[in-house]
Amino acid sequence: MIPTVEWKNGVVSMLDQTRLPSEVVYRECRDYETVAQGIKELWVRGAPAIGISAAMGLALGARQIQTTTFNEFWPRFEEICSHLAATRPTAVNLFWAIERVKKFVQTNKDRSLDELRTMLVDESQRILDEDIETNKMIGEHGAAFISSGDIIITHCNAGSLATGGYGTAEGVMRSAVREGKKIRVYVDETRPVLQGARLTAWELMQEKIPCTLITDSMAGYFMYHDMIDVAIVGADRISRNGDVANKIGTYSLAVLCRQHGIPFYVAAPLSTIDFSLESGNLIPIEERDPREVTHILGKLQVAPDGVHVANPAFDVTPARFITAIITEKGAFQPKDIHRLADGSIDPEPFRIKK
Repeated sequence: MIPTVEWKNGVVSMLDQTRLPSEVVYRECRDYETVAQGIKELWVRGAPAIGISAAMGLALGARQIQTTTFNEFWPRFEEICSHLAATRPTAVNLFWAIERVKKFVQTNKDRSLDELRTMLVDESQRILDEDIETNKMIGEHGAAFISSGDIIITHCNAGSLATGGYGTAEGVMRSAVREGKKIRVYVDETRPVLQGARLTAWELMQEKIPCTLITDSMAGYFMYHDMIDVAIVGADRISRNGDVANKIGTYSLAVLCRQHGIPFYVAAPLSTIDFSLESGNLIPIEERDPREVTHILGKLQVAPDGVHVANPAFDVTPARFITAIITEKGAFQPKDIHRLADGSIDPEPFRIKK
């Protein structure tokens, strides 16, 4: 698996995913402002990868604060946290990672600042390593819902490129293949930024998992002709009641699955669940540059000058359309997700049998 983001020789090395699949280019981020730019401009994307990048950006930012006292360090560090938090409003892992790092700093505020700066690099690496292990557990739990011979449909990119490594939805596919199951995957292109076409298809081909690229509007055709067995997607934020925000077009796919009796699974780590929000109606939806719609990858113009454009980057799939949410703790019906908040749920009784 190609690294998405890593701390390397004192800088944050970030795979520029806007250049894929034609080029594999890494950007060297030497300050937190460049990390923020990379998150905002989609060099890195996918909720877990955004969170990891933010943690590494905070480690860089701590090195940029020139002071010897914690009382002077902390307000400047909070400003850096706010700067990074303003980059993408929907992906909750961004805010989860920032809050985790802030708590880490407060817990270790009695250390020397030099020591604290080193510890922040180690903490960001811990977040990366934990994410990879979490994804592998998600993959193991999710593979139980995949049968050999299944044809899977997925939307956007929820592979190693969207995470620290291994992937969530694609991690389920990887685990199924490693168990010896034969699968095939239909990949929605995912307009307007084409994460499915550019990234998911590329990743699956690297893994030698058979895949077929389709336009977003073709999904219903293949379902109608009984050519799809299961849908698996990732998530950018899950509310307490099990509603799921994911890349725009996910809701449409879930409705089609319901109409055709196809199970619809969401694979995501617990860090993607926002227990503070009672429903998906409260999830902020990012509105992106109209040029993403009027131009193909910012280059070829496909719409008339001056046309009004709406470009919400995400939509919310209500819990009633979701068969199960697969986490590192197991798979759960959306109505039971709130019980994970205090860790009281026992995963086994709430597993969904395919």
